[in-house]
Amino acid sequence: MAPYLETVKSFADIPITDAGVDTLVFLEASQGLVGIFNLLGSAAFSIVQNDLRGNIVKVRARYDAAPAESGTLEQLVENEKNEKKRTATEGLMWLLRGLAFTCKALQNSQANKSEELSSAFTKSYEGTLKKFHNFVVKGIFSVAMKACPYRADFYSKLAADPEGGAPASQEKLNEELDRWLQALDEIVKRMEAFYEKGGHGKGF
Repeated sequence: MAPYLETVKSFADIPITDAGVDTLVFLEASQGLVGIFNLLGSAAFSIVQNDLRGNIVKVRARYDAAPAESGTLEQLVENEKNEKKRTATEGLMWLLRGLAFTCKALQNSQANKSEELSSAFTKSYEGTLKKFHNFVVKGIFSVAMKACPYRADFYSKLAADPEGGAPASQEKLNEELDRWLQALDEIVKRMEAFYEKGGHGKGF
């Protein structure tokens, strides 16, 4: 085994061509991000995990139903737009919102090494998901933010080898995490522009 980020597909390794973002590799990388919440170690984050997983399933179901027309995220959305129910298009939009929330929280954490995770995640929530949520869901997220582990504990879990091998150095971990987050941020921005331009929905 190896430190967590070496065991999952990196967003930096997703093929992006003129046709768009590779659907299957994007979904694989998204599954890897869902696992990050296990390292946060709080049941309060299950709402985020379940939402991400549910939307991954919707996009995957569309791919399985029409693989030839769903090779990239852009093709999948374009192909579904003439249908009465655009389940995958909406699912992808919510998936991207959840990814944006997680990405911004970890980017906040990387940019300010003295900041605790609860603060980094709270700032991210206020700038991403909060505007889409009702009073009840906002309350659930508020509890989740307070339940964030200490920064040092989370980063040591992220660096650890679950099989007892040597942990990744902090320098190597930061380098890989920054690369992962930058690629995810670029994909989210690319897809947000695509959604807005095509009138598929907007606002991540």
